[in-house]
Amino acid sequence: MPIYTWQKSSFSGNAGNCVYVRGDRDGMLQLRESDVPEVTLAATPATFGAFIRAAKAGKFDSLARSAAAT
Repeated sequence: MPIYTWQKSSFSGNAGNCVYVRGDRDGMLQLRESDVPEVTLAATPATFGAFIRAAKAGKFDSLARSAAAT
């Protein structure tokens, strides 16, 4: 797998709270936030896909609500 440049999520706005993803030479996907770009999360494509499907299905909605309440 070639090394890709960081791609910004189409759901990210222009307020500095952007999410980026890219592939690396080991076949892993990397995820980072624009406010802390030196910190990345690496996952296999299968694990990343499972995470995206779970997020789309609302599996993490309660986490977002509890974070917003604090």
